[in-house]
Amino acid sequence: MNPNHSERPKVLFLFSDTGGGHRSAAEAIIESLELMYPGKLQTEMVDIFRAAPPPLGLAIPTYPAMAQMPALWGSTYKWSNGRRRARFIHDALWLYVRRAAHRIIDEHPADLIVSVHPVPNMAVTRAMTTKTPYIIVVTDMVSTHAMWYDRRADLVIVPTEEARQRGLDLGLPAKQMEVVGLPVADRFCHSLGTRAELRKQLGWPADLPMILMVSGGEGMGPLGRTALAIDKANLPAGLAIVAGRNVKLRAKLEKHNWNMPTKIYGFVREMPLLMQASDVLVTKAGPGTISEAFIAGLPLILYSRMPGQEEGNVTYVIEQGAGVWAPDADQVVDTLSTWLKDPNLLAQISRNSKRLGRPNSSRRICQEIAQRVGILKTKAVK
Repeated sequence: MNPNHSERPKVLFLFSDTGGGHRSAAEAIIESLELMYPGKLQTEMVDIFRAAPPPLGLAIPTYPAMAQMPALWGSTYKWSNGRRRARFIHDALWLYVRRAAHRIIDEHPADLIVSVHPVPNMAVTRAMTTKTPYIIVVTDMVSTHAMWYDRRADLVIVPTEEARQRGLDLGLPAKQMEVVGLPVADRFCHSLGTRAELRKQLGWPADLPMILMVSGGEGMGPLGRTALAIDKANLPAGLAIVAGRNVKLRAKLEKHNWNMPTKIYGFVREMPLLMQASDVLVTKAGPGTISEAFIAGLPLILYSRMPGQEEGNVTYVIEQGAGVWAPDADQVVDTLSTWLKDPNLLAQISRNSKRLGRPNSSRRICQEIAQRVGILKTKAVK
């Protein structure tokens, strides 16, 4: 525990920049802690791979390249995704990582630890010599890896009932888990205005359905060719395309002579505004983006997924009637054409998506934290 008990309780967040979702989850929780309990807590974020011995630190710079090799990624994910295999991997690496695990604890003393990444859990909980509470916030939606579910954790917060069932199958007791949802930044959880007002602010057409296309912060996936296929079909709609940090893709799209009213964006921070102003979202099957889309009530067309961890997201969206899987550009165009011709169908899919939204997830996680560090006696947010 934090040895200076005269200070405000300190919460340590373990994350990694292997993909944007882990950092975003930690930052969303910290933001809500500051909104709900201003001045009452200290927080710190530690990137677990930067604290790890070489070559594990290479996981950060090599992640984008690994993500471009889906077959290798998927086979590795599935091979390691079992209770015994996860334990075997941990035991095999323990002597190699134990000093780093102890160093994280010793150099970053805290009153509570929150992990938003599957990798550090077994090592850090094994290295702990005090009764510091340890909470795991699972940031994969459905196809959750066995490394998320550590029996030594005080609480495992999961985003869906499917993720909770996965924990039960892996031997975690039901009382150790709680279905809360994925932590989402506060700005996604409030209305920013009417759709007409937001479109005027963005300079979007007011009289056409708007299709928002997103590929994640790194601009990966078949976004470019899918956007061009939609434009070639000249659908009765407008396009808003977020290319992320993919500068080359953005430049290519900006040079194209578009048939449809089109806005091109790079990396953006106004995603809540873009989502609330749109009618449909075309995106890869990342859990964070899907969770944000649910809150906005956006019908989803998923055109790309990471093998292993994102496969269940696609199934979940389809089974809940919130969208479709369309990995081919022509399938995306056909789906959009069908939806745009049938406003009632599109409205029903929008309602299905909205029903799945959990806008209070971050605040509920914060209540769990606040209870365990003694600044909250009872929970209220549902």
